[in-house]
Amino acid sequence: MAKDKSQEEPKEEFKSTETNVEEGAEQNEEGQVENSEEETAEEAAPEEELDEVEKLKLELAEQKDKFIRLYSEFDNFRRRTAKEKIELTKTATENLVIELVQVLDDFERAEKSFGDVKEDDPVKQGFEIVHTKLEKLLEKQGLSQIEEAKGKDLDTDLHEAVTQFPAPSDDLKGKIIDQLEKGYKLGDKVIRYAKVVVGT
Repeated sequence: MAKDKSQEEPKEEFKSTETNVEEGAEQNEEGQVENSEEETAEEAAPEEELDEVEKLKLELAEQKDKFIRLYSEFDNFRRRTAKEKIELTKTATENLVIELVQVLDDFERAEKSFGDVKEDDPVKQGFEIVHTKLEKLLEKQGLSQIEEAKGKDLDTDLHEAVTQFPAPSDDLKGKIIDQLEKGYKLGDKVIRYAKVVVGT
């Protein structure tokens, strides 16, 4: 009987070992499943991060494009405003100078009316001082007188022929024989054409 018991004991041990092996296998399978799930999650995480990075890059590019366009529009606006301001200043100056040119004409007419008044006459001297100051003031603003036209060919860029008159000599035919009113330029722009008489 003792032999039978000793033979039965190893069988139970063998059985318990088989059970442990099976349980270990089951645990390994569960561990592998868990590990595979973790690996899948880890693989998915970088993809999501890449998507977020791409989105951020696109947003940054859009914002950069908007900024560049806005800056360009502002720069154009600034330049256009500065140009308009300069043109407005020039226009205002031009209108004032045109008005003052007529005052110069009045000074010249008045000067001719002095006739035989002496040079040391205080009225005449004061008149000439004011006239000279006005001329210099207008010269600083860029006003210049168009060159005397008498005896020259008619230049429609500078002269305005108001009438024709028989030329006193053959060499003056088709040329300017008299100037009725002075012409003026402001910078390079003619603000008043010289009024002339052309010989026929």
